[in-house]
Amino acid sequence: MEFLEITSAQYTKGDEPNDPIYGVDIVVSGVRMSVPLDPANRHYAQILHQVEAGSLAIQAADEDVTET
Repeated sequence: MEFLEITSAQYTKGDEPNDPIYGVDIVVSGVRMSVPLDPANRHYAQILHQVEAGSLAIQAADEDVTET
């Protein structure tokens, strides 16, 4: 599995309060990306791997993002 240097991750959802979460916004090597919640997506698979390893936490959709 390719290692991605993910410095921040936050769930994304629609504008309405009851809209579902549909993806994760991440910053990889200084570049912001939107990743769908699809285990077949290589970026999402890497996010899940890093979360499981304890090296990445995904912020809630409604939290303020502070890049680490």
